[in-house]
Amino acid sequence: MKLENEDALDNYIICHRCFTLQKEQPLKDGSSAYCVGCGSKLYRYDSKLIDNALAWSITGLIFFLLANTFPLIKIDMLGTEQFITLPKTIFSLFENGFYLVGFLCLFLIFIFPLMIFLINIVLFSLLKFQRGESLTKELLILLSHISPWSMADIFFISLLVALVKLIAFGQIHIGISFWALMAFVMIDIYITKSIRIPEIWMLRKKIFFKMGTQKELA
Repeated sequence: MKLENEDALDNYIICHRCFTLQKEQPLKDGSSAYCVGCGSKLYRYDSKLIDNALAWSITGLIFFLLANTFPLIKIDMLGTEQFITLPKTIFSLFENGFYLVGFLCLFLIFIFPLMIFLINIVLFSLLKFQRGESLTKELLILLSHISPWSMADIFFISLLVALVKLIAFGQIHIGISFWALMAFVMIDIYITKSIRIPEIWMLRKKIFFKMGTQKELA
């Protein structure tokens, strides 16, 4: 396949599974496009994508703040009660000299998840109001770099495993942050699986192309 220039690449999309280059086709609202090679879904068009993604991102951010504010669990062991919070867990690693593990946990389960949801809120807000053409591009590039490094779901699974082992040593009381963290992880997984970055790129291109056309006609 020969392309006249680099700008022509904007009309093509690469399958994330078999890496086949295919030309982008216009879709009706609610429909999806599939790879001709392996049959995996390439992209979809949903007119309500921005509103839904913005609502889920704000909800996820609220649950994330709750998960980091209140105790995750309370352990009652031999008459001694101890509260465990997410920030306390990270700080305890630094206090005990595990600096590398502490920095990894700080970024993977706190900074990167927080950044992703903040970026989503700013990004979808700009797209909703059709503002910030260059800024939305930079945010999408940043989002594509840090998204694979968000591991709040891995931390939550590790927490469940630790709870199973701690039950044998004392009484475990689940705190409000535990349920908030679980809700945050579920929203994070939903956004990651249902809203692909290539779809946002296509939506962004469509929005600003339409604006450019309207300016030329005016």
